Amino acid sequence: MTTRDHPGVIAPPPLIYLGFLLAGYGVGQLVSEPSLGLDVSLRRGLAFVLVIAGLLLDGIAAGTFRRLGTPPEPWKPTTALATGGLYKFSRNPIYVGFAVTYAGFAMAMDSPVALALLVPCLMVVDRFVIQREERYLSAKFGAEYQAYQGKVRRWL
Repeated sequence: MTTRDHPGVIAPPPLIYLGFLLAGYGVGQLVSEPSLGLDVSLRRGLAFVLVIAGLLLDGIAAGTFRRLGTPPEPWKPTTALATGGLYKFSRNPIYVGFAVTYAGFAMAMDSPVALALLVPCLMVVDRFVIQREERYLSAKFGAEYQAYQGKVRRWL
């Protein structure tokens, strides 16, 4: 019998975020949702800043994994524990980046429903991705990971 060397997340996290974003936008279109109520230029500017900030967070955090020689994808085996760079401030900066990017796209689409669905999206990611990853990392890295958990917050 072989043991799997990955956390067994329910789906690739980017697809979870994308699914919620598209579902929110779709539902918003069906119910003729109101606008976010922001000036178009302000909304677009804020959306742009959020998308770029989120993508930068993701790129920097994924770069940390690459430098350590471990894949950022949670369906592949982890070979090293990332605790430096952005990982000094958050155990999940990639998921924070995804959330910031999601918020930017929801604003760009002027979709309050999509924006509101970010909360349940984060709940799903927390429960079905992050908690599984944490069990996996705790089993794989033991006291080293548990000490890291004690020093660094899950989100921010």
